[in-house]
Amino acid sequence: MSDPRAAQWRGLRDFLRWMGGGGRAARYWEAPGVAAAIVPATPERSIVNSVAYESESALAAAYDEIAGAYDEAGVAAWSVWTPDHDSAAIELLRSRGHAFDGEPAAMTLDMREFDRSPGDLDWDSRATFEELGRLNDVAYGTPGRDGVAAAMAGAPDGLPIRLYRALLDGETASVLATIDHDDDLGIYFVATPEARRGRGLASRLMTAALLEGRERGLRTSSLQASGKGEPVYERLGYRRHFRLHLYERRG
Repeated sequence: MSDPRAAQWRGLRDFLRWMGGGGRAARYWEAPGVAAAIVPATPERSIVNSVAYESESALAAAYDEIAGAYDEAGVAAWSVWTPDHDSAAIELLRSRGHAFDGEPAAMTLDMREFDRSPGDLDWDSRATFEELGRLNDVAYGTPGRDGVAAAMAGAPDGLPIRLYRALLDGETASVLATIDHDDDLGIYFVATPEARRGRGLASRLMTAALLEGRERGLRTSSLQASGKGEPVYERLGYRRHFRLHLYERRG
C-alpha cells in the first residue's frame, strides 16, 4: 500500500483539477505543493471551493495569494483539507479566520485483495455530468444555487474521469465518479437519493467500478468519506488512516 497521505494529496489535487476545469468561470489554481479550485458559480459551497496541500510550509507560502484569488472571484466560503495530525497547518488556518467544518475519513483499499461482485445490479459507465450533479444535490439536500451541480458541468481535457450509474426501472438511482491516479482509483460524489436507499445500490455500484479499475491494472483505491459513508466503505474493505479536517473561511 502506498503512503496514505501521498494518496490523499494526489486524489484531492485531481479532484480540484476537475472542479476548477469543469464549471462556468471556474479555474484551477496551483503553486508548488498546493492546489485549489475556484468556482464562483457555487460561491457558498466550500467543498468545491477548496484547497489541498503537501506540506504546511507550502500552504503558508501560498496562503495570501489563494485568499486573494477567492476574494477577487467573489467566493463567499472556501475550505482547506487538512490532515488531523498537521497541527502547524491547523494553527495557521485558525489564525487566518478559518473554522472547523467537518472531518471526513481518509481511506484506502488494496484492490488486489478485493473479492466482491455487483450481483444483478443494472449499471453502466455512461452517466452524464448532469445526472451526477442532480443526484448529489437531491441526495444531500442542496438544490439549485446552493448545490454542487454547477461545479460539475463538465471536465478538463486529460483528466481520466469515469461516471457510473445504477438503474432502477430504467431510471438513474445511484451515481459515482472515478479518476485514475497512476495505480490508484479515486472515488468521488457517491450519491443515492433517500427514496432509493436500502437496496445496496451505492456499494454494488462501487464494486463494479473497483473491478473495472482492477482490470485496468490499478492496485489501490482512495477516497474521503463522510460520517454516513464511512461504514459503507469499511464493509467494502476500505481502511481509515486518519481524518481530514476541513477548515472553512467565510465572508
